[in-house]
Amino acid sequence: MDSLEAQVRTVLNDLNARGIHALHEYGKKWDGYQGPLELSSIEWEKRNALSDLDRKTVREIMDRIKRYHQRQMPQDDRYFEGDSLYGLIHRPIRRVGIYIPGGMPLPSTLIMTGIPAKIAGVSEIAVCTPPNSQGTIHPMILEIAHHLGIAEMYKIGGIQAIGAMAFGIGMEKVDKIFGPGNRFVNEAKRQVYGHVGIDSLAGPSEICVIADHTAPSDWIREDLLSQKEHGADAKAWLLTDSFALAEEFAQEEEIEVRLLPDIRACVQQANMIAPEHLQIVTEDPEQWVDFIQHAGAIYLGQYTPVPAADYFLGSNHVLPTGGCARFSSMLTVRDFCKSSALARLSQADFFAHRALGIHMASEEGLEHHRKSLEIREKEVQST
Repeated sequence: MDSLEAQVRTVLNDLNARGIHALHEYGKKWDGYQGPLELSSIEWEKRNALSDLDRKTVREIMDRIKRYHQRQMPQDDRYFEGDSLYGLIHRPIRRVGIYIPGGMPLPSTLIMTGIPAKIAGVSEIAVCTPPNSQGTIHPMILEIAHHLGIAEMYKIGGIQAIGAMAFGIGMEKVDKIFGPGNRFVNEAKRQVYGHVGIDSLAGPSEICVIADHTAPSDWIREDLLSQKEHGADAKAWLLTDSFALAEEFAQEEEIEVRLLPDIRACVQQANMIAPEHLQIVTEDPEQWVDFIQHAGAIYLGQYTPVPAADYFLGSNHVLPTGGCARFSSMLTVRDFCKSSALARLSQADFFAHRALGIHMASEEGLEHHRKSLEIREKEVQST
């Protein structure tokens, strides 16, 4: 049997070669859908099937997520040293694609990716998600998109959705792709990187709980099992200095339990794991924050379980997995922006420092780098 990499590469190459025809064929094969790919105006109206409670829930969650993310907007920095201008300026990515996994609908994915995109100023957002068995999209996803002002939604799932967004099949090509997916989607994102940007290569969900004798065991059990709901390969660790707590969880096959001498040792172990989600449920959880080096997100106390962050806490639930918290961070508004250096050297500053560049260019053997600096005179010569 072909490897995952080979299977995905074959599909992407076929999409790149045959375009819309291949896209429709894969939609029929894997999504069980034949028909127009872009949502029609009539289909958008299916959001009206939502109850008042559904709409209220969406609105209140989105308001909380917005408030948290508005504080993340990067600010341009322009400053002078003498007569020379320096700085860093930020611009939104023009066009992004958001993938929402199929199967169990995940409206929260669109909230967590769409809101920071809009705050950043992204002008075009294309959403791809596989249709359900009736060939439609979950009305809550439509309601969220409507609130965000997203008008482009496509009934495309899996590898073919990533290919369509990356190569511009059935839609305009996007500049960067966001959103989670199964191993086929993840591999597709890896392979199209370079054609487009990607947010991350998210693996199975992870939760690590540091708990002492004060932690209610039944609460902790539900917290740990909540992330196992994301799939059989999801990971859950309980790190504790409580013999009673460790003994109670000893028979939980889905949870890896580690009994350690004290909470400091638990923290050290958590840093080695570098988990996606880290809950600290101890007598004084705040005292350990400065000792945490690697975690996608840190949730403190008995009333900050991961599901609160998944939905209504305000912080983003798109987080690094698989130990990637050692070098990467949660999704923020900045992921939807690009930064550019800005500079204007004065004549005096240029001549005061160009010898530095001439010397380095000579060391590196880059003749035209050196000449570019040497050719400039104090008075510009007209040609």
